[in-house]
Amino acid sequence: MKRIGIIGAGEIGRAIVTGLYDGDGKSSEAPEVFLSPRGARTAAELSARYEPVRVCADNQEVVDRSEVVIVAVRAVDRHAALAGLRVADDKIVVNVMSGVANDDLRHLLATDAVLVRAIPLPAIRERCSVTVTYPSHPVVDALFARLGGAQPVADEDAFNVFSALTGTLTTHYAYLAALTSWASDQGIPAHDADRYIRSLFQGVGRALSDETRSLHQLAADHETPKGNNERIRTTWFDPANSQALHQALDGLLADLRLRAAGD
Repeated sequence: MKRIGIIGAGEIGRAIVTGLYDGDGKSSEAPEVFLSPRGARTAAELSARYEPVRVCADNQEVVDRSEVVIVAVRAVDRHAALAGLRVADDKIVVNVMSGVANDDLRHLLATDAVLVRAIPLPAIRERCSVTVTYPSHPVVDALFARLGGAQPVADEDAFNVFSALTGTLTTHYAYLAALTSWASDQGIPAHDADRYIRSLFQGVGRALSDETRSLHQLAADHETPKGNNERIRTTWFDPANSQALHQALDGLLADLRLRAAGD
């Protein structure tokens, strides 16, 4: 794979380009990247920073010059961005639009090209985030393996489960912000509370890299019987709280399944 096109130069498009060229000293092996003029400021910035990155005149040029085309526009913008594009059947199209099934995209593009869904996260810029893909494809899986790892799944329903899990990301940030606000209410300067919370949970993040221990084991290893951690876990994250989280995820998954069915 020597030529990648990206339609939509938003957060994920930027992360893909940055991950390809930064981080491990192998940028010389990275493919050429062709960017659409959508998100002109970001596209121009990336082109100026990385010599093999080019900004194309339009989305058709992106498609024509690329072997792999990554569609990274917002789902609501897909008709305006993609309508009328001619995509040859020998292309590989990677669909990273949330909630847009491959059947929907194939109908829009009117192509028999290979279509693969993927869930890349912003952390691929640092090559430290696994990307879920469906269906598995050697070229696409190799691309995301380079960006932190690929995790192919068996079917679209499994893909939707992982997509629902992705929907919990900002809830984690909001949880940390709530902790910071509580500390501020107790008289701690906001800057000090923010700094401490970031430090505390960065340590948790590093512990997650130890895949020899299950998540349940990590939790057990970080608390003592009748200690502070056990108290908060059992009084705040109680069965009712856990059930509410499951219900929220169930509702999101049901919506994702409906979108995939085209309803």
